Amino acid sequence: MTRYGIVLLLALINPLGALAGDWLQFRGNNANCVSGDKNLPRHIAQETIHWAAELPGGGLSGPIVIGDRVLVTSSSGFHQDRLHVLCFSTESGNLHWERQFWATGSTTCHEMMRVATPTPASDGERIFALYSSNDLVCLDLDGRLLWYRSLALEYPNASNSLGMASSPVVVGETVILQIESDAEAFAMGVHAATGMTRWTIPRSRLSNWTSPTILGSETSELQHVVLQSQTGIDVVHPQTGEIAWSFQRNSATTPSSTVSGKTVFGVSQGLTALEANALGDDFEELWSAQKLDPGNSSPVVDENRIYVVSGNILKAGDTKTGKMIWRTRLGGDLQFWSTPLLANQHLYLFDHRGRVNVVHLGSQQGKVVSEYDLGETILCTPAASNGAIYIRSHQHLWKLAN
Repeated sequence: MTRYGIVLLLALINPLGALAGDWLQFRGNNANCVSGDKNLPRHIAQETIHWAAELPGGGLSGPIVIGDRVLVTSSSGFHQDRLHVLCFSTESGNLHWERQFWATGSTTCHEMMRVATPTPASDGERIFALYSSNDLVCLDLDGRLLWYRSLALEYPNASNSLGMASSPVVVGETVILQIESDAEAFAMGVHAATGMTRWTIPRSRLSNWTSPTILGSETSELQHVVLQSQTGIDVVHPQTGEIAWSFQRNSATTPSSTVSGKTVFGVSQGLTALEANALGDDFEELWSAQKLDPGNSSPVVDENRIYVVSGNILKAGDTKTGKMIWRTRLGGDLQFWSTPLLANQHLYLFDHRGRVNVVHLGSQQGKVVSEYDLGETILCTPAASNGAIYIRSHQHLWKLAN
């Protein structure tokens, strides 16, 4: 049986078409940056760099992994109006294929950002690449174009001078987009197979760079999508866009909420824990903790602990009470934009200048067990798959593995 026959057979078993070890969207399949992989390298050094693939232009988008392929987007050209989707072999780093498109919307960005800032997403069968220009591209796994949406033509005022950053997530057959600016703002559910709009809801007309979060795991029957913006947090049904419940309090516009079980950890007043009821149509506020403000990167939760990075300080809090448990100083730059990756009682943290800190998460104190400098600007969130970490700068995509 060919590999594609195996993929088809597994897709019949698993409707999402995802293989074990896939990393299908921003912060992983459950959009929480937690990996069950127990074979990731605990010490990063020159010998753990399996390969480094050169990228055109630049980008802040994180990589995604589908089977034996790792994909990433990029943007190039003087005006960053050339949009790239690139597919590499996870084994060798060789380029399988590349597709290019012209941007149809605004490519104006802050000097730190790029048009290829949103991380692409996949349902295991298709790739959905969104750009700051509000171009949405759908490709199959061999790079064939399935459909294309120029949201810039449909919503011409949905942009800002700094650039758009929200990454799409996929829930079932729906691709969820959160596109919010001072002039025009909306959230949208797009049918994965056809590209047709399933629903659209208006959002507060305020610039926002957070990404949707999934409430409910891949295996749970009831899943919702969490939308965080400056005015608060809305939890919506992914099939209809109907709002299940709302938390109306000012929230952050850069780091996104994260979820563990039935609890949403919203980035509001530092961190605020909101527990959904059994039906998912209401919630209870558990606590708020200003000391657990996550700074620029999103928080990460591992059962009883929540981890945030502020400056170069890693903090661990109790998920039940919001009480801070310990603090650890990290080596390197003072700025972390990349969301930490959590796997097997270790956190992997990439700072703005490309230094990675590996922290062992003890019950009493976290300990930095490894530091390594990749030497290039890193603002994206890493992916983990089959014993390897994938991370990109503007110039390169790396595979780190034992």
